[in-house]
Amino acid sequence: MARILVTEDDDSVRAFVARALSLDGHQIATAEDGADALDRLQAEAGAFDLLLSDIRMPMMDGIALAMEVAPQFPELTILLMTGYADQRERADGLDRIVHDVVPKPFSLAEIRTAVGGALAAGRNRAPEAA
Repeated sequence: MARILVTEDDDSVRAFVARALSLDGHQIATAEDGADALDRLQAEAGAFDLLLSDIRMPMMDGIALAMEVAPQFPELTILLMTGYADQRERADGLDRIVHDVVPKPFSLAEIRTAVGGALAAGRNRAPEAA
């Protein structure tokens, strides 16, 4: 299964998503905000299949995080989530680096489907071995 970094400042949402995805067999790491996620990604040389991040967070928001890590780790698939319509609109111009934006609140089935789609897209765009 995949290695996923879940970045969310709300403890209950972070725990819910992490538990749901780990039950699906994924290896989950968590971060409390964008700065924490950036530190984790850099420390592990981007060794994740998916970055699943909230958009609206303190320290560094999900859009700033995506813009920072996309050039550093171009193979990393990025999926954002938000409960704020204006934040979703901010992410619309990031189509080249963000797979999708999942609206909150979401159900267990919705987040699983979104993650599955993002992982499949990431596998499909991965460069072929020489």
